[in-house]
Amino acid sequence: MALDRIFGENSMVFIRSEQLFDAARRNSLWYVSFGIACCAIEGLMSAGGPRFDYDRFGIFHRGSPRQADVMIVAGTVNKKMAHVVRKLYDQMPEPKWVIAMGACACTGGPFREYPNVVLGVDQVVPVDIYVPGCPPRPESMQYAFMQLQEKISRRTEERLAAR
Repeated sequence: MALDRIFGENSMVFIRSEQLFDAARRNSLWYVSFGIACCAIEGLMSAGGPRFDYDRFGIFHRGSPRQADVMIVAGTVNKKMAHVVRKLYDQMPEPKWVIAMGACACTGGPFREYPNVVLGVDQVVPVDIYVPGCPPRPESMQYAFMQLQEKISRRTEERLAAR
């Protein structure tokens, strides 16, 4: 009955507004997907299906970068598409995070020998979470989102400890 002492009728719970906002950010991640190649179809589309049910984690797909706080880059980024990736990233509101999905987005993958391939999307936008694989499994995308939620929690704790 410790919860009765904490949340009883004669008690108060104090929380900073920053903690409340960061808890909302952590538990409600809206992502915009920038699927360029096979990772988008094989990994990302199957991850958004009913078997893995991202909605229960508070992860929702948004069609517009202006409404999203997470960007998933899935597939090979070539030099022609790099400015498009950057433009989408710049349109996202702060705070924003990026997940690089698949071997091609992380390091160039099997196409790294070609001169027009960017060797990792981290050369275009700052990446927070890397998901390896060709194509990555939907479970690894779920794990990436859980890692991102932990990263947001740590960021909140560090910010509050610095005060």
